[in-house]
Amino acid sequence: MASNTGKVILEQLKKLSMSQKELAEATGLTESAVSRYVKGERVPRGINLMKIANSLSITVDQLLADDNTKDDINVVKNLIARNASKMSDKDRLELINLLTNIRED
Repeated sequence: MASNTGKVILEQLKKLSMSQKELAEATGLTESAVSRYVKGERVPRGINLMKIANSLSITVDQLLADDNTKDDINVVKNLIARNASKMSDKDRLELINLLTNIRED
């Protein structure tokens, strides 16, 4: 997965003048989970990628952007496919909209 994800989250938090606590509240994640993502100790997966991207007003591919973006997109697609049954209809529609905006070169 993208090693740059924590940096992207941190940069976007600064850009939006948003705290990690506010991101946690907006996404329903714990503050410790958000902190781990920012520190690069963990990479968000499945629905959490979408929640974070939406809360930061960016796309999932921007959140995962690094030198291996194409590979990351495939990993994300697989994670999403495995978690689709746990998603609400609204989340599925949002995900479809996000995925249709991802370009594979």
